[in-house]
Amino acid sequence: MSTRPLSFSTFTLTGVDTEKFLQGQVTVDVTHIRNDEHRPTAVCDLKGRIAFGLWLTRHSAEQFDVIISTDLLDSFKAHIRKYGAFSKMTASDAQEIYPVIHNDAADFQVNESTTTIDEWQKTAIAQGSAWITADNAGLFQPQELRLHQRAGVDYDKGCYLGQEIVARLYFRAKPKAWLHRAQGTGTLPQVGQTFAPNVDIVNVVETNEGWEALVVAKPESIVESGLVILPLPDALNGEVGRVV
Repeated sequence: MSTRPLSFSTFTLTGVDTEKFLQGQVTVDVTHIRNDEHRPTAVCDLKGRIAFGLWLTRHSAEQFDVIISTDLLDSFKAHIRKYGAFSKMTASDAQEIYPVIHNDAADFQVNESTTTIDEWQKTAIAQGSAWITADNAGLFQPQELRLHQRAGVDYDKGCYLGQEIVARLYFRAKPKAWLHRAQGTGTLPQVGQTFAPNVDIVNVVETNEGWEALVVAKPESIVESGLVILPLPDALNGEVGRVV
């Protein structure tokens, strides 16, 4: 587990090929992103697991802001250089972006904030807003994290990295386990840890009562592990598989 404190960075992609490049990389339809939002999305590996968790803001087809956990910044910039080598776009220098609670939601702002990173994590976990760092990259599929229920996956857009796996899981099956919010006591588990059989820690934060975490599991596995299932927002309580 990394001992580096959680932080986030932002940079801007600019150029005539920016929208086209991102459309072939991320799980969301980038043409539908607004200029007043930080839309959660993901870049998957070829196994359909999330390699990079991002938030995107679209200013125009030629300019997007990108937010990513700082410990994945260098890896993601290397990814851009690899896959965007022939794309006409440039990436600005990165700068720190600060956590903030806005309208009771975990968000970001470019100016320093009085919101602590622990407060941000507690709010994000209460929302079911999982985030990806170096400790959990490559472990989870978008649907397992309910990213599609947070407007972070578009099943009607064209191809992107891992799209075949992600689409198959949605249209022909459903995850064997999926995101829940859980409460525990005792030693704080590690991000990415298998806490108990079939219970994997996605994000975790210490609380006065012990700790709270977002976990990927079946409900019965959570109960068997001794954890308590806590409520998530209504939008994240629906069926994780396709409803037909």
